[in-house]
Amino acid sequence: MGISSMNANSDLYIVPKFSNFRDLLNYSAGQYANQNAFQIKKENGTYRIITYKDLIEQYYSLCAEFIRRDLLGKRIAVIGNNSYGWVLSYLCAATVGVAVPIDKELCAEEIQDFCEAAECSIICADNATREKLIQVDSSFLQYSHRDIENFRVSCSEHEKRYIDSIALPIDEMRVLIFTSGTTGNAKGVCLSQNNICANIYQTTRIVQIKPGEKTISVLPLHHTYECTLNCLLQLSRGACISYCDGLTKIAQNIQEYRPSVMVVVPALLKMMSKRIRLSVAKECPEKYRALFQEKSLAQALAEVPFFIRKIIRAKVRKTLGGKLRLVIVGAAELDTSLVDDFSALGIRALQGYGLTECAPLLAGNSDFFLDPASTGCAIPGVILKILSPNETGVGEVAVKGENVMLGYYQDEAATCAAMQEGFFLTGDLGCIDDKGALFIKGRIKNVIVTSNGKNIYPEEMETRLGEAECISESLVLEGKGPDGESCVKAKVLPNIEFIKEKLGHFPSFEEIQLYVKSAINELNSKLPSYKRIHIIVILEQGLERTTTQKIKRYGVNLA
Repeated sequence: MGISSMNANSDLYIVPKFSNFRDLLNYSAGQYANQNAFQIKKENGTYRIITYKDLIEQYYSLCAEFIRRDLLGKRIAVIGNNSYGWVLSYLCAATVGVAVPIDKELCAEEIQDFCEAAECSIICADNATREKLIQVDSSFLQYSHRDIENFRVSCSEHEKRYIDSIALPIDEMRVLIFTSGTTGNAKGVCLSQNNICANIYQTTRIVQIKPGEKTISVLPLHHTYECTLNCLLQLSRGACISYCDGLTKIAQNIQEYRPSVMVVVPALLKMMSKRIRLSVAKECPEKYRALFQEKSLAQALAEVPFFIRKIIRAKVRKTLGGKLRLVIVGAAELDTSLVDDFSALGIRALQGYGLTECAPLLAGNSDFFLDPASTGCAIPGVILKILSPNETGVGEVAVKGENVMLGYYQDEAATCAAMQEGFFLTGDLGCIDDKGALFIKGRIKNVIVTSNGKNIYPEEMETRLGEAECISESLVLEGKGPDGESCVKAKVLPNIEFIKEKLGHFPSFEEIQLYVKSAINELNSKLPSYKRIHIIVILEQGLERTTTQKIKRYGVNLA
């Protein structure tokens, strides 16, 4: 049984530890009062700056307003695009009652169902969500994020003292998150503020964020990955947060805000790397273009003369704002070549692993440990172990730590099933090497078991397929061969632009098929026979994804 935990004697950063959001915000207001907490773009293209002094004043004012409206101890839903208003709503809701972040992409009926299941008293939402909810006559809708951002009613000293006296026990639910992941089974995850603050402390001990650093918020805030690591953690360290104008504007926003830190998913990092490589291929001296067209960015840079490499690197870094030094990557498996690509540009990419139930981070590469092939070691204060490992050391990942949830909402059976002797059972399969690094193989429920008892991990196969440039995305499933036995089936979306560029004309279906089959045959030649892909389905449109860009393993994707 593999066990991983951070050595207590390891060199770690000394950072403050909080047990609740109120203490975190007061600390930051005291330490970084006049520094920028948010840089918000206004409709006219100018910016509104929110300092840490402004933030703490608006935090107390909105808490007081919620209390005046008899919301003490009540459930408050927070829905909408990432914004300062979203963050302020969430912080205040969790202080006076319970914050219930909900996915803005859900339909009006689903949002209402979750609000009713959580027994929410009000909703704090952006204008788009408010308009959507009018369709179902949501009578408890009261606050807009825009109104909250501009809320200016002062908080008296008496009200402030009252807010400071609100008890925030470390074992009391203050955040309720409904999560369905990629399998579609929604559960309510009950988190205390201490669960989240513990995770912030655990992470900032191994990854340094300095006061005055800047980040762009791209991923949805209703996920703990973004909310913990790219919002609350940043605010605890005196960083400044800006918001992306949309996925098509990421490149523009990076140049505009000049971030030093970003929190992304692998799909976004891959897109950034591809754009960089194509841009370099067009602009570099003609004799080197083939390198950037055919090889990874890191490989190509290594093969050009030093002075050319230096010029390319400087130009690329300028397109990334000139200050980007750290990219935190999670929520799906990372192609290790991307770590090398960004490292070649002087940008550190750190992969981690976590779940909503753990607020979310459990393991990660850090300033003290880097193994691009792994998801890193257990973060300080977390113990990981592998249950019932097979002959290769792979078994279920179990975890214990202060960041582990209180339980599932109104579901004692599910809570009990997820816990074993104080450890939370993640449902993920993995192994731990002799350095303590964790390697995730996939979800238990996704594993394909062959007739001779061999295990095939679809996520591992999908990562390998993603390395072929003629394949944009894939989903690996269990198929049935002519003899009725289990085999590997791959649903593949071809990269039409890549094939078109290679052929010099728009490809026919037969040509697309030839490219895809050639790539899969090459992969199969490197795999043991039981892992080889036997059924190929070529898709005409992309697979459905979650809001963190994970491919869904239910619904139309399985059709």
